Amino acid sequence: MTILVAGATGNVGRPLVEQLVASGHQVRALTRNPQKADLPAGAQAVAGNLADTASLAQAFDGVTAAHLISFNGEDFSPLTNGVEIAELARKAGVRRVTVLKGDVEKSPLEEAVEASGLEWTHLSPVEFMSNALEWAESVTTEGVVREAFPEAKSAMVHEADIAAVAAVALTADGHAGQEYWLTGPEALTPPDKVRIIAEVLGREVRYVELSRDEIVGQWREQGYSDEDIEFFIMMRTNPPEAGYTVLPTVEKVTGKPARTFAQWVRENRAAFGG
Repeated sequence: MTILVAGATGNVGRPLVEQLVASGHQVRALTRNPQKADLPAGAQAVAGNLADTASLAQAFDGVTAAHLISFNGEDFSPLTNGVEIAELARKAGVRRVTVLKGDVEKSPLEEAVEASGLEWTHLSPVEFMSNALEWAESVTTEGVVREAFPEAKSAMVHEADIAAVAAVALTADGHAGQEYWLTGPEALTPPDKVRIIAEVLGREVRYVELSRDEIVGQWREQGYSDEDIEFFIMMRTNPPEAGYTVLPTVEKVTGKPARTFAQWVRENRAAFGG
């Protein structure tokens, strides 16, 4: 079987390609720029963009399973051509699809896949551990993390675990019609994350609490809209329960415990000056 992986150079797509190739599967990796993809040997990189249906015909040819993302990789808006993508996949002979959700609400792609007759599995991760990379510069240069809302908890998940669940759903029976909420093994506050970063690096990293006004001003300087800022505040002050509730889904699906934030930091310690 040939498995198509959309967003193949992304935080989830890249480890999914690596895991599938390592397991001996034929992988077709969809990316906007195959020449710069730097994917593992054995993966066939093809040019294409899920937001552009016309670019996908070659990518789906001969594919029996596909990993899709529900949002445009450029601006993270929901894809509007879900019906066309689902129909193209069905006509190409695709049997199974996984859809990486980008929002709590169901996207047009998810709705189209559910109505298509394909064997679908939706992947609903909470916060990605890679979000901590936004602290990398200040940790490296100052040994400091400046962040507000110190009580906000997140059951953040390792991107490789999202990929591992996708790999199982694409290659094994028993996952059709499921929506998997994916978390890490612990719910962490910002000070918890800073403490773990310091422990892994073996040096002091201080948490400096910002006020609400200070963090809002920072977001405005970074160019975020009022709507973005309102969402950021809501997620930190009144988040959905799913965002901080640890679930055993990763281990149930893959047979392996979910990776810890400490493991993620060890893998990315160079980014923090380690």
